Amino acid sequence: MLVIRMQRTGRKGHAMFRLVVQDSRQTPSSGKVVAQLGHYDPHNKELVIDKDKASKFLSDGAQPSNRAALLMKKEGIKLPSWVKLDEPLQKSTKNLEKLRKNRPVEETTEEVTEEKPAEQESAPEEVKSDDQDQEAQDKDQADKPAEESEVKDAPEDTKEEAK
Repeated sequence: MLVIRMQRTGRKGHAMFRLVVQDSRQTPSSGKVVAQLGHYDPHNKELVIDKDKASKFLSDGAQPSNRAALLMKKEGIKLPSWVKLDEPLQKSTKNLEKLRKNRPVEETTEEVTEEKPAEQESAPEEVKSDDQDQEAQDKDQADKPAEESEVKDAPEDTKEEAK
């Protein structure tokens, strides 16, 4: 039995396809092709099919794969009545309530504009308190080196006494 299917060509990461007629027992990569009907570039959506050849093989009973049948239908080739296309799957979305478009509106733009000036006014006050905290930390650090030097001297004294 003959089938019409897609045969992948092209380099890694840049697939191109040939539309070929093969014996159904052969794999598409085997290279044993009865006829080449056209080619398809999925990146540019460019499709070239020899309509006369495709119609001839379809009338002789060649079974197209689902993707090949969709491409031939898109190109305007009339498919026989016995060719059945799979219906596209219905995509379901989990947790519809979590989508942004389904969330309730929390803030309006007017509320946001009113809050911004209040934040700007409170910011300088925080800076002043940060300056005061910084001065206090500087004083603490000035006291610490003297204490640390005494602590450092103490262990050396104990070492000398131990000798």
